Amino acid sequence: MYRLKDWRWWLTWLGIPLGIGLLLALLARLFLPPEFPFLLSVELGFTGIVFGMSVRNAVLVAFLLGFFSTVIVLAVRAWDQRHLAQSRTLYADYIQAERDNRRNFMRRLDHEIKNPLTGLRAALVNLKEGKTEEERQQAVENANRAVERLIRLLNDLRKLSELEERVIERYPVNVPELLEDVITAVHVNPVYAKREINLLIPKVPSPFPLVTGDPDLLLLAVYNLLENALKFTCAEDSIEVRALEDGRAIVIEVADTGPGIPPEDLPKIFDELYRGSNARSTEGSGLGLALVNRIAALHGGGLGVRSSQTDPRGTVFTLRLPRR
Repeated sequence: MYRLKDWRWWLTWLGIPLGIGLLLALLARLFLPPEFPFLLSVELGFTGIVFGMSVRNAVLVAFLLGFFSTVIVLAVRAWDQRHLAQSRTLYADYIQAERDNRRNFMRRLDHEIKNPLTGLRAALVNLKEGKTEEERQQAVENANRAVERLIRLLNDLRKLSELEERVIERYPVNVPELLEDVITAVHVNPVYAKREINLLIPKVPSPFPLVTGDPDLLLLAVYNLLENALKFTCAEDSIEVRALEDGRAIVIEVADTGPGIPPEDLPKIFDELYRGSNARSTEGSGLGLALVNRIAALHGGGLGVRSSQTDPRGTVFTLRLPRR
């Protein structure tokens, strides 16, 4: 209904110059002699210029001006309508993509929740039917493992949800100190206490440039990248945390010599709850990289990855942050 009224209004407005010109041309042709003079004088200071032409010619000029004005406005209107239609199509595609992403997210969430719940149920059954103390103790450990996985999943979901509404703090952040704090925090975990992590920070020029951001969120982002590298490597693999600058940005890299990421998984690893084909047997919520990606975006930066499963194999995650 709105489109119909809109077009009626435009056609009425556009028809005015064309209709007036056509009407004047018909009247001039019917009631005026062919050579009836039409004079137009223009005063320029002390001098004047007089233009002369027949009324029919003057009306013809007016009609042509009205006609071409109508054509120009119609062309502009058609271009505007085409641009509007393209915008609506893009918006509809965006909405559909968001719906598909949300549907995939809910499907993955359902899968991630079902697995620990199934394990917890099985552990409770084994605890009830266990005949020996060893069987009951094993059932308790399995139940605790399933509960911890659920807690980790819910905590990461909460963090990701809070990032959607949180206004991040803005403080100057010393990147070398931040990376040292991350490595210290990782080594607190008994599982990674003996893992060797090499920290590489250029000493010249000094001091290293600062970034502006939320220190807690940036620490969480680098921690997730480093923990991810530790989970998918063994003690014999090398892990490096590197910091450098490229003029406009500070680049933080977490590199390892692990098994690498399959090429078909690379475009999807930053999706929420996505777990690659070689990561499904490893503990995790599937939200760690999504959190890092969101934190990078909130700071005006970005997250990238490159990986190889052939020699030299390994994975490098790159976190880029604008310089202060």
